[in-house]
Amino acid sequence: MFQFISVIVCLAAFFGLVSYRFLRLPITIGTMVLSLLSASLLLLSGRRIAPFHHFALGMFERLDFHSLVLHALLAFLLFAGALHLDLESLRHHRITVFLLSTLGTLLSAGLIAGLIWCILHLCHIPASPLGCLIFGALISPTDPIAVLEMLQRVGAPAHIQTLLGGESLFNDGVGAVLFLALLATPGANTLPSIKSFTILFFLEAGGGVLLGILLGLFVNRLLRLIDNYRIEVFLTLALAMGGYALADALHISAPLEAVAAGLLINSRGRALAMSPTSVQRLDDFWSLLDDMLNIILFLLLGFALIIVPLSGKLILAGLLAIPAALIARGLSVGVLLYPLRRWNPEPGKTWLVMTWGGLRGALSIALVLALLDTPALRPFLPITYIIVVFSVLVQGLTMVPLLRRLGFAPPP
Repeated sequence: MFQFISVIVCLAAFFGLVSYRFLRLPITIGTMVLSLLSASLLLLSGRRIAPFHHFALGMFERLDFHSLVLHALLAFLLFAGALHLDLESLRHHRITVFLLSTLGTLLSAGLIAGLIWCILHLCHIPASPLGCLIFGALISPTDPIAVLEMLQRVGAPAHIQTLLGGESLFNDGVGAVLFLALLATPGANTLPSIKSFTILFFLEAGGGVLLGILLGLFVNRLLRLIDNYRIEVFLTLALAMGGYALADALHISAPLEAVAAGLLINSRGRALAMSPTSVQRLDDFWSLLDDMLNIILFLLLGFALIIVPLSGKLILAGLLAIPAALIARGLSVGVLLYPLRRWNPEPGKTWLVMTWGGLRGALSIALVLALLDTPALRPFLPITYIIVVFSVLVQGLTMVPLLRRLGFAPPP
């Protein structure tokens, strides 16, 4: 395992260097491009060098991408994201962020479910209503990690960064809870009752938020007892990892626990319990850890192509699902942004950026990999992967030109 992890880290470092020095792309996107090219070469060479291909396939399956993302990496990425949010801007847009991450995610899941049901029947691929709802739940959460990097680099307005970043942090947890609640429904052709689903949804989501707040308050108390940045940073690391593991063990929403704990340390720990030196060290540590894990995550996301089963019908369904996901995203965002336009300057431009900037990422792949043991749901893996690749590469790389055209970023 150590040798395997060493190979992943070395590849991530090399791809990051090539992306920064030669491709001139955002490091995460450039790393994913290079890993996709490498995975494609592995697939093509598999016909002539079968043992090499089988070795690569076995190594990736051994990694267990689903568990790595859902039960490990999200603990660090969500905590770091919450720790670096602009709290003043978040307070101003709290209603919009809350509605987008909850009602927006639910509405998007329902719209995508209806559209993908039509697409699958058009492509003669069997599908059940519950399976389509599960797909809607896993593809609705946004993951604008790569876009946020560009937003900060080009100096995009604070409200755009807050809306995209804040929504993505919370809707990751909401989407995961929705997915697991639907997955626990007995019977492939039956839909869950509204009462049982609502109870399960709010117990898991509310339990995760409550646990994050309680653990955050406890660690905040401990931070007040000392003035040593090494121990203070270590305590936040323990909170991120221990709180997430505890939420997993209690079967409540670990992603929402991580977000709630990170926001509490961001708001109370920084201002009331830490010295300026400790705050600077804390930011440096979590920024560096966040950047490194994102590069590794996008590397693995590209190499996931190795385990994706592709066929003509599935590729066609995936390509048709791309505009379906964008339409659902645009409608769910528009329905909620329009009544709240007094809090959002230039609502039309904001809607366009929120729609195109709502990337799908590693969480969707991690969730869909949990469906591989159910033959009826396996077609959703290649469809999800096609949407994610388009989302990161096409939407991600065109965000800066879009922002400049809308006047949200200065010219180069």
